[in-house]
Amino acid sequence: MPAIPLRKRPTPMSDDEEPDLDNDDDDTSTVASRSQQPSSTKRTRLSESRTLSSVGSPVLPNGYRNQSQTLEPDEPKPASTEPEPHQPGSIVRVRLRDFVTYSSAEFFPGPSLNMVIGPNGTGKSTLVCAICLGLGWGPQHLGRAKDVSEFVKHGHQEAMIEIELAARPGVHKKNPVIRRQIKREGNRSHFSIDGKQCTRQAVLDLAKSFSIQIDNLCQFLPQDKVCEFAALTPVELLYSTQRAAAPEYMVEWHDNLKLLRAEQKTRQSQYATDKETLTNLKGRQQMLQADVDRLKERASIKDRIGLLEDSKPFIKYRHARARHAEAKTKRRDAQAALAQLEAEVEPALRAVNDKQEYTAQVEKVVKERRRVVDRTLVATDNAMSKQEEVEDKIKYLRKEMEAERAGEKQRKSDVLRTERAIRDLEKLMQETPPEFNPVAYNERIREKTRCRQQFHERGIQLKETQESLVRQGKEKNARISDARKDLQSLDSQVGQQTAKLKQLSRDTAEAWGWIRNNQDQFEKPIFGPPVIECSIKDARYIDLVEACLQKNDFLALTVQTRNDFRKLGDQLYGTMKLAEITIRTTFGGLDTYRAPVDEEQMRRYGFDGWAMDYLNGPEPVLAMLCGECRLNQTGVALRDISDAQYDALTTSPISSWVTGRSSFQITRRREYGPQATSTRVRDIRKADIWISQPADMGAKRDLQHNIQGWTEEIKSFELQVQEAKEQLVEIRRQVLELEEQKRDIEAEKAAKQKAIAAIKALPTKLAREQEKLTTMQQAGAELKRRLLALEDKIDDQTVEKGRVALGYARTVKKVQELQQELMHGELVQLEARSDLEVLASRNTAVKDMLQGKRREVEEIARESQAIGDAARELLAECRVFVEEAPDERKQFLQDLPENQTLEDLETEIESEKARLELVHEGNPNAMKEFEDRQKNIEGLTSKVQTMEEKLQQMEAGIREIRGQWEPELDGLVSKISDAFSRSFEKIGCAGQVGVYKDEDFDQWAIQIQVKFREHEPLSLLDSHRQSGGERAVSTIFYLMSLQSLARAPFRVVDEINQGMDPRNERMVHERMVDIACREHTSQYFLITPKLLHGLKYHPRMRVLCIASGEYMPVGGEGLDFGRCLDQRRAMVEASA
Repeated sequence: MPAIPLRKRPTPMSDDEEPDLDNDDDDTSTVASRSQQPSSTKRTRLSESRTLSSVGSPVLPNGYRNQSQTLEPDEPKPASTEPEPHQPGSIVRVRLRDFVTYSSAEFFPGPSLNMVIGPNGTGKSTLVCAICLGLGWGPQHLGRAKDVSEFVKHGHQEAMIEIELAARPGVHKKNPVIRRQIKREGNRSHFSIDGKQCTRQAVLDLAKSFSIQIDNLCQFLPQDKVCEFAALTPVELLYSTQRAAAPEYMVEWHDNLKLLRAEQKTRQSQYATDKETLTNLKGRQQMLQADVDRLKERASIKDRIGLLEDSKPFIKYRHARARHAEAKTKRRDAQAALAQLEAEVEPALRAVNDKQEYTAQVEKVVKERRRVVDRTLVATDNAMSKQEEVEDKIKYLRKEMEAERAGEKQRKSDVLRTERAIRDLEKLMQETPPEFNPVAYNERIREKTRCRQQFHERGIQLKETQESLVRQGKEKNARISDARKDLQSLDSQVGQQTAKLKQLSRDTAEAWGWIRNNQDQFEKPIFGPPVIECSIKDARYIDLVEACLQKNDFLALTVQTRNDFRKLGDQLYGTMKLAEITIRTTFGGLDTYRAPVDEEQMRRYGFDGWAMDYLNGPEPVLAMLCGECRLNQTGVALRDISDAQYDALTTSPISSWVTGRSSFQITRRREYGPQATSTRVRDIRKADIWISQPADMGAKRDLQHNIQGWTEEIKSFELQVQEAKEQLVEIRRQVLELEEQKRDIEAEKAAKQKAIAAIKALPTKLAREQEKLTTMQQAGAELKRRLLALEDKIDDQTVEKGRVALGYARTVKKVQELQQELMHGELVQLEARSDLEVLASRNTAVKDMLQGKRREVEEIARESQAIGDAARELLAECRVFVEEAPDERKQFLQDLPENQTLEDLETEIESEKARLELVHEGNPNAMKEFEDRQKNIEGLTSKVQTMEEKLQQMEAGIREIRGQWEPELDGLVSKISDAFSRSFEKIGCAGQVGVYKDEDFDQWAIQIQVKFREHEPLSLLDSHRQSGGERAVSTIFYLMSLQSLARAPFRVVDEINQGMDPRNERMVHERMVDIACREHTSQYFLITPKLLHGLKYHPRMRVLCIASGEYMPVGGEGLDFGRCLDQRRAMVEASA
């Protein structure tokens, strides 16, 4: 067996004291010492004096040695193996001080299987409690005390837990060390990581980053939770298995499937309801069909009457169209008569027509000559514009020449000035440059800068001090405001309870304040902590009732739905970042929580009533307290009970009661037999929560004293702020003075630098000026060339001007000739018009006769036009009606008889009206009901179709997620089943694990089937078919099946082998060693008070032997457990 790395010291250590890790022997030995005064939860110990007197001489020799030992002397020692590293997140070290039974202890578990053995009451389960509490989880996961302060060793005020986890490569530089300090007073805890203070949530986040799940019974199974794990339903077991061994997304898939299936069932129910409603509506439609048909017949007759009425414009149009045809015939006859008359008078009018034609030709010629004259005038204007344009160009060229000549004057002036500048530069180059030391100037500037920076830093410090003082003043003012409000609230009962809530938990008080302002965001009302919501009915029982509750019970918030639980948790933990919050859910009423015995039996036990009978409050809050604290099962009495009543209670269904000044809690261990019970007795404290009393004057005085102190501090802050302001003003003045001095030095330096730079630049300037002079001299020759070119251009434009002038003269002469021809044509035109007027006067009578005939033709045409217009109006009216009318009305109009008159139409309308009177009207509302119902049917049909599509989409979504989740789940369970089956085969039994698949995904469950006898079939594991030992074997094998699949870095099982017979225990142990000691598996802790002889041992396993109690010798920390085994082995060999 390898060395057992556990040390216990009889004296407590301080917070800063570190264990001695330099002693090489300590790392390979087991040291067990007597414990300090035990807590009330353990069996009675001997007194300190008796312990010291009982140890006359060392029971075991002291010494240290590094070697491995086996459990039996006849087994060979295992070969040494290289130490295997711890997996990331596994536990490397656990250190305890004044925790439960331990004064000081340190554990060094191995990376694989760790067996923690020792007699009952020595503190094996204390290691489990330390792991749970040290990693940030609460005592509710242990099933023991409800307050963490109850884990502080009896007689001490503070306990310490320190856990070192294996680092994750690439993430942590060293192993994270988590420390939790537990203070008995106030039930408070302080956390730190690697020596830095932190919150409990930070510790939980670190643990969860390693996939540590203390709240998962598949990973962490303490002694008092074994029964709870056995009571897990197959559905709950599937959820816990996925959390322990499957990736997180599989749990999310399962949750999504459950939500989708729930929504699908709701929609399917609604779909079935809508289908049934649709069928009923269609049946009722058929019942109304006869009345509807009769109403439709009346409607059809009315429609025909309407059609006939609408046909009147079409009949009128036919009549108008016939009249218009007659008018057109009459107009053609009149036009023929006019043509005949015009032929008879044609010879007399021919001369007039010839003269009229001659006159038209003359007018045409005159018009053409006038156009030619106009075009020529336009050409004249263009020639004039061209001439002006040439003159403008000549003027521009002359101005350009003048500018060039002016530039020549400027160039000559620049040449003279440049020559003077060259002579001046040559003279300056002969002068000696001034002296200049830049290093001295820079040093002076830096000195001013340093002084200014010092003043600036001092100013920043003063500003920060001033801002800090202002901020502190604001904080003090806020505290004064809150204190004044607290003073006002102390005078009311609600105010007193609110003040108590703030004293107990500021986080809970802040959460309750937010809830009161946001109740409308939840499905059902959220109830505040019992300290606010509840009160005592009878003040005599206040101490007894409060003794039944822990601090978390007084502070618990009560919600009534799961959605509200999730929403409130996200708000308080996520958004508001509150840590000290307890949220509990209750779904049933008080009627679901019944007393364990009737009232008569309760009286015989000596109780006055149940704790629930003396508490007022909202029903959900009371139901929550019954579910969490079993107030409906806790008896209370003002007087102590008798011994006979106590004996009766130990065998009754009642497990807790409060009588007199003591609280009793019975723990029954069925696996040890019906008489295996232990009773924990505690003195009850004075009530301090629901007490009704006047305002706390001490609290008032404290608040008033605080207000006065804070006010004085604010005045002190104001004086310090004013002093800082004055110092800042002085610093600004000195900084401005330094900046001015620095600017003067920089200006003097710049002036000298500029002078020296100017002297150094003289050769360059001289060369530049000489080059400039050369350029200007060359520009003179270029100017002459440009002037000659401009003179040539002016000559060219002058020639062009002459050519344009000649063209203009020719155009003017042509205009004069054309104007003479135009005047001659106009005279001929006047003569032709005069001759035409003479001939026209001679044929006046003939024209009058033709004019009369033309008027007659026009009158007939107007009459025809009027008839045509009337017909067109009727046609337009008919077209509008046809465009808006449906197809059946169009067809009706097309089918009208061609020879039907308006009188025939009126007769047919009267006939249809008489027929309408013969058809009975019936129920006038039937049609409306029929139509409304038809709309409902159509709407419901559409809704059903939409619902079908949504259901199909939802089914597709379920199939998609299930197609991903189910194969992975089957694969996971298959692996678990294979490991489970192999474990059972090793012990000559059979077992398998499967998944029960239901239509509802929230009913999917793990099915464990086992067979312990050869001729029986596989059967489901439950409390009816298998014995307690068989269930224990099945449970441990199932947990071991998760070993290679678990994502958690370590797993803990406490006393799972209790209730097994030796054969099963031996087989289970062997199988556990095989699985837990494989390479690269997670760390495993097995806690047991008993072991059989000759058990299998593996080099990778580590055995932690815990020995403590009143018989431990003085100096027990020096015991060498390895030597003890050697002596035991020698004794066995000697006796053999």
